[in-house]
Amino acid sequence: MLRRVLTPLLVALSALALTLAGTVTASAAEQSQNPTVLYYDSSQAAEFTSVVASAVDVWNSSVDNVRLEPASAGQRAEIRVIADDGWPRAHLGPVRPGGQVTVWMGRQGTAEGHDPLRIAAHELGHSLGLPDAKPGPCSSLMSGSTGGVGCTNAQPNASEQARVEANYGGGLAGQQVADGQLLVDRH
Repeated sequence: MLRRVLTPLLVALSALALTLAGTVTASAAEQSQNPTVLYYDSSQAAEFTSVVASAVDVWNSSVDNVRLEPASAGQRAEIRVIADDGWPRAHLGPVRPGGQVTVWMGRQGTAEGHDPLRIAAHELGHSLGLPDAKPGPCSSLMSGSTGGVGCTNAQPNASEQARVEANYGGGLAGQQVADGQLLVDRH
């Protein structure tokens, strides 16, 4: 008797699980085909303009759920990149379309010998919702300056990539709002 009741129930639950799995897979595939597009403005990045473009390429080749594109003249950008004489810093995201964060490519970091591409990729990581992971090894992009001046790794590791994918994916994780906290990337 129990077997006659449980067998149809298990079949129904299995069918439901397969349906939900297909929906999740379709949703993830749909998201990567239609990533969130964020525009950046590096017109005030001075000597860091080309390195910012390279850091954008790093992120665009590392994640699927978000894409960074240069803003056209007069277009409001979600990510503003500014060069100044301070230490590199950025507002913590994840920034959303219509929102705005700022990245400061502080010259003090490069003056102390830190790699400009690593700095730019790290600061853009903050805009995408990644906090600092300090102290940390060079293999962690978000370890920032604690990777040492000899560290030139500008690639996010698998964990950092997964967190950005979740920040811009479907569901509640992809809906979290930026807190706008300013992160100064000093030791």
